Amino acid sequence: MLEHSVNKRYDTQIVCLDSLVPSSHILRKIEKVVEFKKIYKMVEHLYCSDNGRPSADPVVLVKMVLIQHLYGIKSLRQTVKEIDMNIAYRWFIGYDLYTQIPHFATVSYAFATRFPSELFEEIFTWILDLAMEKGFLKPDTIFIDSTHIKANANKHKRRKILAQKTARVYDEQLRAEIDEDRAAHAKKPLKDKRDDDDDDFQMQTITESITDPDCGLFRKGEHKVEFAYSAHVACDGNNFILDCEVTKANIHDSIVFDEVYDNAVQKFPNIKTVTVDAGYKTPWICKKVQDDGRNISTPYKRPMTKQGFFKAYEYVYDEASDSVICPNNEILHYSTTNRNGYREYKSEPKICSGCNFLNQCTAGKNCQKIVVKHVWDKYIELAEDFRHTLQGKETYRLRSQTIERVFADAKEKHGMRYTFLKGIERVTNWIKFKFAVMNLKKLAMWAY
Repeated sequence: MLEHSVNKRYDTQIVCLDSLVPSSHILRKIEKVVEFKKIYKMVEHLYCSDNGRPSADPVVLVKMVLIQHLYGIKSLRQTVKEIDMNIAYRWFIGYDLYTQIPHFATVSYAFATRFPSELFEEIFTWILDLAMEKGFLKPDTIFIDSTHIKANANKHKRRKILAQKTARVYDEQLRAEIDEDRAAHAKKPLKDKRDDDDDDFQMQTITESITDPDCGLFRKGEHKVEFAYSAHVACDGNNFILDCEVTKANIHDSIVFDEVYDNAVQKFPNIKTVTVDAGYKTPWICKKVQDDGRNISTPYKRPMTKQGFFKAYEYVYDEASDSVICPNNEILHYSTTNRNGYREYKSEPKICSGCNFLNQCTAGKNCQKIVVKHVWDKYIELAEDFRHTLQGKETYRLRSQTIERVFADAKEKHGMRYTFLKGIERVTNWIKFKFAVMNLKKLAMWAY
């Protein structure tokens, strides 16, 4: 029997907005787990207490942007439209069906101008502390990695500039150990080239965006070449984001590691294992983590040698004689320790010129093979030893379920694949708030 529904569009009904929102809705859980009135104390110093026009409620503004990040809505303009039509969103910000939603420009101005970066950091820390109070954090093993976020910049609008190289935090310590190693081998200390009149060695040519100079040109593997930002993140075993640092995408992950690691250790000193990918498998990072009494879990790193040549591990280091033995059982003697911290071991050209394996050893015209060993190479070996343990295999296996899952959720569910904002400060605040919302979502779902 065919029936026609009755048009009830114009019926007038008296309803309670609270009864229209399901009890299991995620926004109800968030409202239970967080006391949003605390935001008033965070922002009260940003408003005049006895002068000026009445402002938009800062809690409402924060909740509106929270909705945007929670559901991955692209823009504030679209967010305002969604909140205007969605009953659950109106309930969450405390509005009835007839109250006018704040204009998107009001929200944009507050987050771009009025609210400083310290507020976003404070909100992020606040949510993380709530998760720690609930006992949801599992920071005995942390996972550190980075992901890129496409910048709001045309890759064809660019220019070449001369910029200063990014300083490494361990340069002074490495220089001291290089001089100590050279002294042990009866070599003179390296001359200091850092003269005020000659800074060429500190400069490098980079590609800068004309649209957004704060971003960097991203080049990595099979990824598309584009201007982007990099978010360097540390998370725990339960996928809670512990810390985040945002940089240009053309800065290597290993350079930013120290800041992310130090912040995580300061907040959670009981960290036992740090799990990273191959990009962080450097002598300094392995040394830093192991000197702190922690394990570093790394993957197997394929030897970067040309096809048809002997692998690096086929040249055996003899600690007793401080020399290297080649695959043909010839000795490579110590020559020097260079500025990058590598000991150089060189072969005898007269012997190599008559060797049957010369074409598999070196392509140099002088028939001399040079093998390098870093002064901190023992820390790489210790990391390799831990990699073969059961704990090392298990912790690295969890990367796909932790840090990689965090990045996948942030991009697919919360709109972090690209940003419309410009400037590293605004992008950092945007990413910090997004990660705070991700932590809040997990906290609410686990608590209720």
